This record gives sequence, C-alpha cells and structure tokens, in this order.
Amino acid sequence: MAETDIWTVKAALEWTEGYLARKGDENPRLSAEWLLGEACGLRRIELYTGFERPLSMDERDVLRDYVARRGKGEPLQYITGEVAFRHIAVKVRPGVLIPRPETEVLVSEALALLPSADRPRALDSRMTEAEAQELLAAMAAEGEGAPSSDSVDAAPSDPAAAAPAALGDASTGEAAAVSPGSAPVPTTGAAPASSLPSPLFVADLCTGSGCIACSIAYEHPQARVIATDIAPEAVALAGENAEALDVADRVRVVQCDLGEGVPASALGRLDLVVSNPPYVPTAVLADIPREVAAFEPALALDGGADGLDVFQRLLAFCARALKPGGGFAFELHETCLDDAARLAAEAGFADVRVVRDLADRPRVLTGRRA
Repeated sequence: MAETDIWTVKAALEWTEGYLARKGDENPRLSAEWLLGEACGLRRIELYTGFERPLSMDERDVLRDYVARRGKGEPLQYITGEVAFRHIAVKVRPGVLIPRPETEVLVSEALALLPSADRPRALDSRMTEAEAQELLAAMAAEGEGAPSSDSVDAAPSDPAAAAPAALGDASTGEAAAVSPGSAPVPTTGAAPASSLPSPLFVADLCTGSGCIACSIAYEHPQARVIATDIAPEAVALAGENAEALDVADRVRVVQCDLGEGVPASALGRLDLVVSNPPYVPTAVLADIPREVAAFEPALALDGGADGLDVFQRLLAFCARALKPGGGFAFELHETCLDDAARLAAEAGFADVRVVRDLADRPRVLTGRRA
C-alpha cells in the first residue's frame, strides 16, 4: 500500500495476509490477524467490527516492523512478546523456548499427581514434628550454592509461602540459617505437623519461560516450586514471569543443570518433579519447521540420538528426590514414550502411564516413586 493511502483495518489485514502468503507463511490470515491486532491493540472481533477504522501513523510503523519480521520466519510469539498458556499469559523472547499447547497437557497431568488444594495432609509422615517445623522455616531462608535470578532473591517472611531454598540438615540437627525478618525455627511448643499449612514441594527442571512453574503455583495455592534452568536467558525470563504473575513468593528460580540446584535437604521430600526437557531425537531436528529451527534455541530441543538423554538423568534424579508416593510428569517426543515407560518401570517406579496430547499423539509420561 502506498504511503499516502489511508490504511483501514480491512486494507491492512488484506495487504498483510497477501504479503505473508507470498513469503510462505502457512497460515497467513491468522498471522495477519494476530499482528494487526497487536499493532492496534484490538481483539480479533474488533478487527472485523472495525473494518473502516484508520490506522494511526504509529500503528502503521509498528505493523510494518511486525510484518517484516514475520516475513523472515520469526515466530509470532517472539514478535508480540507474549503467549497465552492455560490460565495465564507469559512473556517470551528469543533464546527461550516458546510454550506450546502440548505443555498445557503436561501441567494438567502434573497437577493431577498432587493432592487437591483443600485436602489437609501431614507434611511428610516420615518427619518428626521438629523436622517439619524446621523444613517450613527453612523455606524462608536465602538460597545458597546455586545462583538465582535477581527477581526472586528475596525470601518471603512466611515460611509456608516460600519456595524450596536452603534447607537445614535434619540428619545433623542443624537448622538452616533464616534470613532477617523471616520466622525463626521453633524450638519448643511446636504445633503438630498435621495442623500446619500443607505446602507441596515441586521441582520444575528445564523451566524455560517458567510457564510450568508459574502455572502450577497459580493453580495450586499450596505449591512451592523451585524452577531450574541452565540458560541465563531462561532464568531471567522465568523470574520476570513469576514476578508479573504475583507468584514469585512461591516460585524460586535457580540457574543450574537439572536438579543440581535443589538443596540436599529437600532430596527425598519432593511431592512432584515436572519437566519439559530437550527431547527431540537429533535425527528429527532436520525435519522440524524452519521457524523453530532458525529461531528457537537448539539447547532446548536436542534430546540426543534417541531423544532420551536428558530423560534418563531426570529419572535418576527422581529416584533420589521424590518422597515415597511422589510423582513425576515429563513431556517427551511421540516416538520415545514406549521406551521411556519401559525404563521408568525397570527403575522401579509405579503407576507409569503414557498420556496423549491434544493431537492424539503420545506426549507425557507420568509415574510415582514406589
């Protein structure tokens, strides 16, 4: 369209669709609606009820930039900087994997492994009352050992509202150091563990944008999540999303390799381990869509020759970290689920299940520590 033309919503939509179709966009109309809506701050229905609305010069400039980027294959989510995920919206940006609908199924299965939010429960039937009080107080302590994102460095003062951080060593009787302003470790007159709030301790490994950790915390008020990732870009973004969604008091983001940042005192006490790890078999990477291969991080995609390199490390971590009866939920490549289920059963895990995604493909593996 010429610079002097009046750009109405209808004209801009048709021009954008035609341009993207010529550039090979698989869904040019959908892309055009998405980009125009973002550029103008309009919902999809408002585009169609406001066909004759003219675009301002600022809106035209924004739309041009969006269309040029999309024409080069950049994912829509990176262009707009946000994606809807279950009941929340998370920020996304280049260098961090874009959340997908399949991962919403993973979160559903992960939540199903936890007790319902309103069910009272003891913290851990293997804990003494003193250990239970110590564990709750330690949740408020500042993390030690692994670096964490700045946005979640401050430990909340309510021990029942904090994510796993530096835990005390129950075997030696040494309590974790509690940060200033947080609740002290009770030494006498401790209330019975069953009468305390009932936090559920969750590890989200390979957290990426933090969509899984934030969703679990958002949907289950008792969840206290430690979210880890090896990539600093992911750690920063996950921390931002936790802050934006007001769950940073229950989601602690740590930069480390898989479960290395989970405190030793938490091992054997986790209720849930969840992960969307790199799982695409190396040979399959050559056939993934261009906009994924060219723009999304290979580190978050490549699962090795059989797609199970990271999964096998996760399984070994679960054997150490989960409490008896604690569950795991992993998203995996559709060609790998049978082998993954066999490995989990051989490792002694119970209730091993394969769950299909919205496209009826095998996608999620769940199980429990016996």
